Order: sequence, then C-alpha cells, then structure tokens
Amino acid sequence: MRKLLFSAAILIGLTACNQTKEEPVSNTPTTEETTPVSAEKIVSLNGSITEVLAALGEQTNLVGVDVTSTYPENIKETAKDLGHVRSISIENLLALKPTIVYGTAKDLSNEQIEQLKNAGIKVETIHQDYSVDGTKSFVEAIAKTLQKENYKAINETIDTEIKDLKPLTTTPKVLFIYARGAGTLMVAGKNTPMEKIIAIAGGVNAVNDFEDFKPLTPEALVKSNPDYILLFDKGLESVGGIDGILKIEGVSATNAGKNKKIIAMDGQLLSGFGPRVGKAAVQLNQLIQQ
Repeated sequence: MRKLLFSAAILIGLTACNQTKEEPVSNTPTTEETTPVSAEKIVSLNGSITEVLAALGEQTNLVGVDVTSTYPENIKETAKDLGHVRSISIENLLALKPTIVYGTAKDLSNEQIEQLKNAGIKVETIHQDYSVDGTKSFVEAIAKTLQKENYKAINETIDTEIKDLKPLTTTPKVLFIYARGAGTLMVAGKNTPMEKIIAIAGGVNAVNDFEDFKPLTPEALVKSNPDYILLFDKGLESVGGIDGILKIEGVSATNAGKNKKIIAMDGQLLSGFGPRVGKAAVQLNQLIQQ
C-alpha cells in the first residue's frame, strides 16, 4: 500500500512544479462558441481532465481545480485552486457547491467518493491509459458524461498532429529525471507516462528493470547510459539549468552528459496525455533529432 501511495504521489506531483510555465496557445479546437455549455458546476482534480473539459467548452463551468491543472494558462483566474489532490479538504471542495466532481482512480479515495455522493454530488472517475488511442478514449469518456459530441473534433486533431512524427534513423535511449532541486531526483521506469511518451516519440526508456519511479543513483545512471536526459523545464531550472544537471554525479559519464543532450519540456504537456498528446510527442520527437 505504501508503494502504491508513493507512486501515485510521484505521478500527481510530476506536473505540480510546472505551474507558471508560459506556452503558446494550443491548436486543439475548442467549441465554446458553437456548442452550448452544460449547466454543471464542475470541480476537476486532474490536470488532464481539466484540459479536456476546457477543450469541450466547459472552462467557464469549472469552479475548482487541483494544483496540476495548469492549462489553459488562465484556468485559475476563474476556478479556485484547491491545492494538491492528496491534501484537498472535502469541506473546501463542498464550499464550492459543485454538481459534479471529476478525477481518476489515483485522485480520489473510496472514502472521498462516498462523502461526495452522500452530499448529493455526482462523481465521475475516468480511466486514463497512457497511449494515443487511450487518450482519445479518455476524451470521449469525459464528453459522454456531459452528453457532448464535440469531442470528435478534438480526437481528429490528435490524429492529425501525431502524423507529424518523423521516423528516427536510430532508437535513442532517453532517461527521464523528475527533479525538485538536487536533493529530489527520481528516475522513471516501466509503466509510467514518461516511458510511454518517449516510445511514441521514437525513443526507448533508458531503464526497464523496475516500474514506476525510483531515486536516481550515480551507478544506475552510468549503467543506463542514456543518449538524452529529459526533464520538466521547471525541474531543470530547480537544479540550476544544464550546467547544474551536468554536475550531478554520474551524468558526465553518460553519452547524454558528454554530448550535452539535455531536453526540457513543459510538464503538463509532456506527461498529461490530454488533448495535446500529439503536440507533445511531436515536440519530443523533434528534440531527440537535434
């Protein structure tokens, strides 16, 4: 149980350090002008779900979101930031008088779901699979809870954007490091969103002998010998930029360190597997060709 909670906390925390990143407006279509919004008052406890709801035209109905909800960039101008999902107060959530609360299985405990339902609030727990097809099913599932059909345009955009992936002449090894300062460095293993997005972009995860996330060690770093090291942009900033990451023990002995192949991307874009999954995969694909 402790391992499950720890892994969930790491996954939830992945994008929390990336709240202030500026990013160009997505090409993902929204249909606020052509599709009537619902009459719901919505709380979203997952950044990817928040993105989908906004793309469906529901942004004005969002009254509360969690800390990972960083896109659209103005989301917290109208929706209250309830903080980290593991520390959200049910009382603060109920004070927003929502009619519906969204989350994934890792976001809501059975006890919280029961409390919300007892208060007369509809709870939608959405399954998320970290793949392109899984993302399209994710979008459709959320849309169906609101009886909306405009999800089809979102999924068509995903299909269009993913076609811009370019074949690589080799399959580079990419190591994702989750950093919150030099004192907190975790490596993504198997069955993580990071492994999946790396594969979609044409690379291969540099470590495959464990699942979820583990602390980075110099020995494991040298053994994995990645061609590229991938971080969230805020994570790279937290260790002092490229110069800082190169000073971490073991990095300079890897191909990535020797060639200064360090990649940083927006956290929610990279790991969210929401409407911008195609955009994320293509951006990473382009970066590992440089």
